[in-house]
Amino acid sequence: MSIKLENLTYTYMPGSPFAATAVHDVSFEIGDGEFFALIGHTGSGKTTIAMHLNALLQPTSGRVLVDGQDINQNGADRREVRRKVGMVFQYPEYQLFEETVNRDVAFGPKNLGLSDAECEERVAEALARVKLSQAEIGERSPLELSGGQMRRVAIAGVLAMRPGTLVLDEPAAGLDPAGRRDMLDLVSALHKEGTTIVMVSHSMEDVANYATRIAVLEHGALALLGEPREVFARGERLAEIGLDVP
Repeated sequence: MSIKLENLTYTYMPGSPFAATAVHDVSFEIGDGEFFALIGHTGSGKTTIAMHLNALLQPTSGRVLVDGQDINQNGADRREVRRKVGMVFQYPEYQLFEETVNRDVAFGPKNLGLSDAECEERVAEALARVKLSQAEIGERSPLELSGGQMRRVAIAGVLAMRPGTLVLDEPAAGLDPAGRRDMLDLVSALHKEGTTIVMVSHSMEDVANYATRIAVLEHGALALLGEPREVFARGERLAEIGLDVP
């Protein structure tokens, strides 16, 4: 599955005195099976772009294509887009709301109209993929778990939809060094299993260690695009942007 941005521009509150363009004419393509990183300072447009990848935001101008289909054209099935492209927000544990872990992870599959048996299968599969024991925590409240476990449960809820692409906004934010390493190793393992990963990050070290390709954003525009070796060879340009070479 491929995702292509064509001249994507997004303006918040267009036409108002408070209008602000967060993304300026950005184009790139994410190929099937990539580990693609979006990096840049706060306010560079990373999260805004990420939210376009499964139609949570719609472009002011330009297009987003998933498998060649414009996901914002009239008649586009956004529910199907969100099944294909899963989004994990920063601090996803704040979105847990069901009484048990099992029910929280099953929420998405149930909304797809799957049978109870299919939902149970997907819950077991998703929890196993994030390295959590369903026998130990499945019937516990997610709010009783550690911060790292809660985040894994939230990711499992997205994986239970079996997306081909997983978009993660700062997946290791707020975790201690050991938890951060564990979370990024988990994301890397999901990539190795065949999931296309799009990761928003401000950490040069993280993307150097895990990404296959990087887009560097500056004030909402695409500043650099390429493999880590190519991007980090542009030390002077990165310094101009205010980023360090790892």
